[in-house]
Amino acid sequence: MEISELLWNASSEQLKNGYIEEEEMYVCLMCGSKVEKGFIYPKNNMLYEAEKFMKYHIEAEHESVFHYLIGLNKKLTGLTDHQNSLLRLFYEGRSDAEIQKELGIGSSSTIRNHRFVLKEKERQAKVFLTMMELLKEKDDHAPTFLPLHKTATMVDDRYNITQEEQADVEKKFFPDGIDGPLMKFPRKEKQKLATLRVLIQRFEKGKTYTEKEINLVLKNAYEDFVTLRRYLIQYGFLDRKDDGSEYWMKN
Repeated sequence: MEISELLWNASSEQLKNGYIEEEEMYVCLMCGSKVEKGFIYPKNNMLYEAEKFMKYHIEAEHESVFHYLIGLNKKLTGLTDHQNSLLRLFYEGRSDAEIQKELGIGSSSTIRNHRFVLKEKERQAKVFLTMMELLKEKDDHAPTFLPLHKTATMVDDRYNITQEEQADVEKKFFPDGIDGPLMKFPRKEKQKLATLRVLIQRFEKGKTYTEKEINLVLKNAYEDFVTLRRYLIQYGFLDRKDDGSEYWMKN
């Protein structure tokens, strides 16, 4: 199961914690890091049992679950840029007067109104989530959609891909298997995305690549490696320095 799929399938309580508990380990919902039960983990002259070490990991690597979630694409959170800014400041414990000054909001009553709107959004979300849970019990024909990656850009209908559609694209454009060459780069945007999902698996998370190394990996898949590189960046799979000297997988 992909890490993003773990995230979207987590319960509200698991999502709030930032990790899930499996039989033998704890798994971070944000990066997939695993902490095995039954061990003591030393860190900074402290000893942690497994669950506490997972909490330490989340704080050290992601700052908090809140910061991770609010950093998601606004198409995923449903928040406007203004709502995002307000929530960040509320989370930091800022007073209404401080928020009013920082965001240039006219009056404290405007901030109270924003709080009311966010509370209304919370109530609507709870109702919607309940209806969707009830729907799952009745809808036997719902297709299984592939989860979005956190760094997805231009989130729209092109991300509406089912597991069956992904498999069809892989079979059509990678006739020798997903580790083999790309027969041709598709013209349809949805098929491009499905193809990029395959190609990004050829890179290592946390590794920094030179442009030459990126080109070599992609050239082994398809002769027009420049196009592949451009689309991997455009769709939020890869990032790079402005001068093109370093490339890496986006987390």
